[in-house]
Amino acid sequence: MNRLHLTLACWDYDRVAALASGEVRPDGIDLVFLTQPVEETFFRMLRHREFDIAEMSLSSYTVSLAREDPPFIAIPVFPSRFFRHSSIYVSAKSGITEPRQLAGRRVGVPEYQMTAPVWIRGLLSDEYGVRAESVEYLSGGEEQTGRDEKLKISLPPRFRLRPIGPRQTLSQMLADGEIDALYTARAPSTFHTRPGDVRRLFPDFAAVEQDYFRRTRIFPMMHTVVIRREVYRANPWIAQSLSKAFAAAQRKTYRDLAETAALKSMLPWLLAHVEEARREMGDDWWPYGFAANRQALETFLRYHHEQGLSPRLLEPEALFAPETLESFVI
Repeated sequence: MNRLHLTLACWDYDRVAALASGEVRPDGIDLVFLTQPVEETFFRMLRHREFDIAEMSLSSYTVSLAREDPPFIAIPVFPSRFFRHSSIYVSAKSGITEPRQLAGRRVGVPEYQMTAPVWIRGLLSDEYGVRAESVEYLSGGEEQTGRDEKLKISLPPRFRLRPIGPRQTLSQMLADGEIDALYTARAPSTFHTRPGDVRRLFPDFAAVEQDYFRRTRIFPMMHTVVIRREVYRANPWIAQSLSKAFAAAQRKTYRDLAETAALKSMLPWLLAHVEEARREMGDDWWPYGFAANRQALETFLRYHHEQGLSPRLLEPEALFAPETLESFVI
């Protein structure tokens, strides 16, 4: 059988490096690996479906499932994870010093349906009582003007969302006090250029995030991997083939991080960090696969529904190719 030639768009993470180099090859597939920033990949895949396989915002993908003929199907691979307490920024002019003070305020989001703000709104509601509908949201470009939602969304009336002006950016508005806070994936430039005007809500975010994990056992997934549905329908075996290949590439990264002969990453205390991650989170601290991620997925899907992004509460099984939900046992 001839091998399939498929395009894969993904950022150049260490956990996919073996796929990009060809050291790991999916069974039956030759990959054309396209290294791109996540914003470009998401935009091009959601708007134009340019790639056969792509890294994808978990939230955007979940929004797409509500369409009459959903364009993508995912595999339970999560190339990006991030604890998002560190991603809540506040304006010094707001006077906000603790989470509960966010209620009733103006909060910027590059896009309401972005995965990072979904997790942030959810944890603020669960942990601190700041319900998503208690905030007024302003959406638009963080550093450049003209950004809008990559997917059109229709929110219930209880949510207040409006775009910023055509010449405004969220980063500048935060520093100037025109918005009180910003929920985002990327640190705003004014956090560095105007440190007296912009700060994190949780300055000691690592300790807060570690406590959150100890209590919830959730390491939030930001992105998954999707296949264009027509490609999957023609070749349903590729879902499992890709899942196995992503897992093999990740295992190589686990080995590299534990290497003691020489450091493979430019972090002087890499080994201490790896040992801490294992101590706090277990040997497989970045799990792929369905079963190991079910609880976190259930939490995310609850947030997605509570925040008006999913018309109904989805079960985690609805996200993934059915072939990837289980594996053979010897």
